[in-house]
Amino acid sequence: MEGTLGLHHITCIAGDPQENLDFYAGVLGLRLVKRSVNQDDPTTYHLFYADREGTPGTDLTFFPWPHLPPARPGVGQAVEVALAVPEGSLPYWEARLEGYGIRPEGGERFGRPALLFQDPHGLPLALAEAPGPGRPWEGSPVSQERQVRGLLGARILERDPTLTLFFLEGVLGFRRLGEEGGWVRLVQEGSFLEVRGLPGGRRGAWGVGGVHHLAFRIRDEAHGLGLRERVLSLGLRPTPVVDRFWFRSIYFLEPGGVLLELATDGPGFGVDEPGESLGERLVLPPWLEGERRAIEASLPPLHPPRG
Repeated sequence: MEGTLGLHHITCIAGDPQENLDFYAGVLGLRLVKRSVNQDDPTTYHLFYADREGTPGTDLTFFPWPHLPPARPGVGQAVEVALAVPEGSLPYWEARLEGYGIRPEGGERFGRPALLFQDPHGLPLALAEAPGPGRPWEGSPVSQERQVRGLLGARILERDPTLTLFFLEGVLGFRRLGEEGGWVRLVQEGSFLEVRGLPGGRRGAWGVGGVHHLAFRIRDEAHGLGLRERVLSLGLRPTPVVDRFWFRSIYFLEPGGVLLELATDGPGFGVDEPGESLGERLVLPPWLEGERRAIEASLPPLHPPRG
């Protein structure tokens, strides 16, 4: 049975939505490709940032829940998001971030030089020089040859990583590359995961500046249902297929407690908006359109990003 096809998107929790837009579109130069709402909590935005076309594997998304406390990093959580930037661009990114008052630290991710820092709400980020699936966007404040190219990977903390590693390799199809500094590194289709065990570690908790879930690409619904059966066979509890309109999803907690999602590549973000105007207006899935007036009244206004 075929495993997953690398990362599809990563969803995180933000504070103020305007501050989130200012940073990810205005500073990092990502394109806001979908301005929608959390379908399970339509009183908050769901903001999708990606490359020019919203290509699967480039998408970093946020639920702005400013009323939540800060995230508590710990076991059973993804604790960092890594983004790919072009070779030779780290000096540019270091200068750009410092120009906005962010002083990144030098490091390494996936065996490549990286800049390590936090977004305005405390989310740990890494920029690493690596290939990525993203297509440059001509509307970005960052020049096309330096733009973020998509998701590169994530780091996960577990109290005991044994079952998580078995699951990632045996069910999702990741390949183990080795271990460095206590982190076990796995790779799949250009994406990486690094898993570390903290036997006495405190359980993490969702909050502002934390990762909500990691989503992995599946070709179509049939592919996802096959993987769902394998997840079920391990005694885990996956959801039925959930229609998110732009893709179909299956959710479950992996053995260590991190929320994962299987998401189809299609139909994609262009199904309800022209490519040239992605993200410019609030779009809702058809089943929420009847509530548009109440939803719009509950959301704070968003203005073009400063940056």
